[in-house]
Amino acid sequence: MIRMGILQVLKTQLLCHLIICYVFLVSGLIINLLQLCTLPLWPINKQLARKINCRLGYSISSQLVALLEWWSGTECTLYTAPESYKLYGKENAIVVLNHNFEIDFMTGWTFCERFGVLGSSKVLAKKDLSYVPVIGWMWYFLEIVFCKRKWEEDRKTVVQSLRNLRDYPENFWFLLHCEGTRFTEKKHKISMEVAEKKGLPKLKYHLLPRTKGFCVTVQNLRGTVTAVYDSTLNFRNNEMPTLLGVLNGKKYHADLYVRRIPLDTIPEDESECAAWLHKLYQEKDEFQEHYRQTGRFPGAITSPPHRPWALLNWLFWVCLLVYPLCMLLLQLLLSGSTFTVVCTSVFCLAVSVGIRWMIGQTEIDKGSNYGRDANEQQLKDHAIVRS
Repeated sequence: MIRMGILQVLKTQLLCHLIICYVFLVSGLIINLLQLCTLPLWPINKQLARKINCRLGYSISSQLVALLEWWSGTECTLYTAPESYKLYGKENAIVVLNHNFEIDFMTGWTFCERFGVLGSSKVLAKKDLSYVPVIGWMWYFLEIVFCKRKWEEDRKTVVQSLRNLRDYPENFWFLLHCEGTRFTEKKHKISMEVAEKKGLPKLKYHLLPRTKGFCVTVQNLRGTVTAVYDSTLNFRNNEMPTLLGVLNGKKYHADLYVRRIPLDTIPEDESECAAWLHKLYQEKDEFQEHYRQTGRFPGAITSPPHRPWALLNWLFWVCLLVYPLCMLLLQLLLSGSTFTVVCTSVFCLAVSVGIRWMIGQTEIDKGSNYGRDANEQQLKDHAIVRS
């Protein structure tokens, strides 16, 4: 018990946080450089280049999974049908996940890792992220679908990016947050005003889904993707987990309910597909209500086994990068130069402030304005039509 207490205290220390972030950033830049080196291979053997980039991408994204699973110790319980469980990781799928929590993307990646598709997982992301070192550059080489969130400009680019995935050599899951932005009470109020104006049933736990991206994804991945995984996430004891909490080693328990829906049961017509998605979110709302009342989702319970590769990858980078850092800091301290010591201290302080700032940007109350702006625009458009 004493050892566990000491370990928990260590996890909350700034020095540990700096080391974790240093390893992630430096290893990520090294991997980005290796990904850049695969460019000459693309015109010669595109499929081999893709497979290499899947492994390199895994080496970055699995560090965040290791942070959640092994550092924080967060548990993930899966509710799903046994016949569906057998197919996870063995087919291409579109994963529709609710967007209520700061770490729902990490939980989604953990789900991917448990079934061996983390390295090849895809998302629909903002174009601006493609310019961000480490994650953004990794996504570029993994052929992530980027958009500017201006549909008139995005449609052609998104369609082409999706069609490029038709001959992808690895099984992949395409993760979609159809709500477009993270849930807040303010955004929910605006979203439900839009629902009322459009004559749609109101949702209690979700924002109104953005249908265009989903419909285009389904249309262009037919024949490549075999199913949609309707995934509804919640955390026990009404907890609202944060990235800072994970970094501090706080343990959470995630419950994830997944329904496998064959893609050929989803309408091909865009308007019918949009109506299908709205109905799906009404059902997701019912599942969340069931969870709030009973503390569990419907369906059989299982805990997919941990895979050791994320932890081993993380330990590899820690061993490789922390030793030279320690030697460098030791030389600086032994140099006897007050100026050098002060500069090093100021640099570490600046890095820590920068890390806290980046973590702060993931907080729910500092989320994207996209959902709010888009819903406000929908209200304006509706008012114009009515007048």
